[in-house]
Amino acid sequence: MTEDVIPKIRTDIPHSARIWNYWMGGKDHYEADRVAGDAGSAVDPDISAMAIESRKFLVRAVRYVAGEAGVRQFLDIGTGLPTMQNTHEVAQSVHPDARIVYVDNDPMVLTHARALLVNTTPEGVTSYVDCDYHETEQLVADARNVLNFNEPIGVMFMGVLGHARTYDDMRRIVSTVMDAVPSGSHLTLWDGTIDSPYYVKMCENYAKTGGTPYIPRPQEEIKAVFDGLELVDPGFVAITEWRPDADKVEYPRPIAAYGAVARKP
Repeated sequence: MTEDVIPKIRTDIPHSARIWNYWMGGKDHYEADRVAGDAGSAVDPDISAMAIESRKFLVRAVRYVAGEAGVRQFLDIGTGLPTMQNTHEVAQSVHPDARIVYVDNDPMVLTHARALLVNTTPEGVTSYVDCDYHETEQLVADARNVLNFNEPIGVMFMGVLGHARTYDDMRRIVSTVMDAVPSGSHLTLWDGTIDSPYYVKMCENYAKTGGTPYIPRPQEEIKAVFDGLELVDPGFVAITEWRPDADKVEYPRPIAAYGAVARKP
């Protein structure tokens, strides 16, 4: 991509990936992101816990899909900014030859991804697709350049589909990708729910900052995305309850983030 067509990174408008990075204790954020993040934490005191627990869920889910389910390919859609224990690091620790494609359409995310998300093994492959997930057919076509769609793929949407323009778009995006992958593939997905009034209010406030709105949804709407797939035990639950490790943290209030891992029959 030539310099004159590279999208300008807006540092004066908060961005959800950078705010999330801030809440997780990362370093890749600007003043506007920190202001928005602090304002969000003031409204929803549980949001940093959600950010931290979402990464723990990712680690446990990838560990399961790569380990117990034996999947060696991953398509992580809506990557966000690199932090710690990213998808390729977990997958390649199980299968050194694992192939991972990250998808995002934010120029800052892609810049950091190319710099930081590099193979942890000589045999592995880590690649990136610059695409808006609303352009799902193009996303799949680009991913085919790296992944073998005749073999199972671990598809991941980690807290990003609240940015879908509509609920119908959310369903279409997931179904289009899952229709393209073969039997034995897995879907790992979580999103924010309306269970916490603090979280709902925080999302409403964020939309007023000029950032891309994030829409929390009822649990049943998110669970419906898994229709036609086989939910892995314990099913659709709060992300803190999906096969927690022994060092599970207990919070004063439930985290308003629900998801699951499911297998395509």
